Amino acid sequence: MHCSQHSKLVGLKQAKQARKIDVTLSLIWDQAGLHRLHEHRYRGVVVFDIVGTLVGFESWHLTIEEVIGDRLKAQNLTAQAFGHTWMTHAELEYTFLCLSERYTPYKDVMKATFYRTLGMMGISMPRETFTDDDRDRCQEGYAQLQLRPGAKDCIAILRDAGFDVWCLTTADLARVQGYFANGGVEMPAEKFVSCDSTGVAKPVLAAYRPILEKCRTVGEAWFAAGHMWDVAAARKTGFKGAYCSVYEKEDCLDIHGGEMDVMAADLTEMARKIVSSKSL
Repeated sequence: MHCSQHSKLVGLKQAKQARKIDVTLSLIWDQAGLHRLHEHRYRGVVVFDIVGTLVGFESWHLTIEEVIGDRLKAQNLTAQAFGHTWMTHAELEYTFLCLSERYTPYKDVMKATFYRTLGMMGISMPRETFTDDDRDRCQEGYAQLQLRPGAKDCIAILRDAGFDVWCLTTADLARVQGYFANGGVEMPAEKFVSCDSTGVAKPVLAAYRPILEKCRTVGEAWFAAGHMWDVAAARKTGFKGAYCSVYEKEDCLDIHGGEMDVMAADLTEMARKIVSSKSL
């Protein structure tokens, strides 16, 4: 088959998949109440990533330290180093599973990669040193992440300025809803959308497009995150992009197409810059 014919077939398949995803998400969001956005006089919608953006990992690292910290230290490893490596390795597997059309919820991928991560960090025969109970207790700590300083004010600033606030996440909804409830931030259940609902994970562009179209019926459509890859992907679909470097510190703009519409060092600064930006 010629390259042009192959590309055409791939394009048709992707277009068909995108239409299917759009219909599925439309049904989900209509049922959740997104169709009611036009009833309010919002300036626009800011869609947030959650894990790494509005919530941090410090409390999780403390849990890992409490559960297996002594055994990690015996291997010259820190709880933070292991936690970050475990999380990012799980994210890699999660993404590849999605790309190969074998979508698996992130929590299941994380559970499966615990021992592999330990082994890849240089621990010989990790199943002899660590247990399933260790894994489960560490993963339970991931469900207890805490809102970052400024997250509550960030959301309040946007709402006071006339923006509705939504969340698009790869995490399971019960877990991320708990982050807000525990942090004292009101976030109605219908404002959360999880990639688990459709089996399409960020940063696949099809994960952003349906919610973008919904947001555009309201006004300005912003996507805000502490991951440059996330903001850059959302912006490619048509969102205005707001990036906060509170998590990554280094933005690596040279591989992500340059600066986003808003660049900020903390969450409240990002919110204020979104509010003060010119409308589309």
